[in-house]
Amino acid sequence: MQIGVEASRAVENKRVFVVEPEDVARAALQFMLHDEYETHEVRNLDAAAQKGREHRPDLILLGLAILQERGTTVVAELKRLFPGVGILVVAEPDGTPAVEDLLRAGADDVLHTPFRLEAVRERVGHHLGRARKGCVA
Repeated sequence: MQIGVEASRAVENKRVFVVEPEDVARAALQFMLHDEYETHEVRNLDAAAQKGREHRPDLILLGLAILQERGTTVVAELKRLFPGVGILVVAEPDGTPAVEDLLRAGADDVLHTPFRLEAVRERVGHHLGRARKGCVA
């Protein structure tokens, strides 16, 4: 049973990949989004690329640790692999310079920790073209 999910959203197939090496953050995001989206959690970019061959993502939530490891070119690589995909960087709200570099490199937005259910759903919905009625982020 999906609680608080509009029927039209429950049947519309929007696919979100959570690419995050940290198990707790990855599982939390998957849990928050799985009622409204087909949400896949993967640990690294190689797994995301493999899964994306069969199930192309509409949006990627990308952990900052992956971006710090691979550099800002990872954004262009993902946009090349999945044309039109949105990319949200998952990061702490401390203004890390790497986040600004990623936004300049083509990432679409930042999803800040700590996660709040409604804020996560609102931000993801916004980037997937879904306006939430009465949402307080």
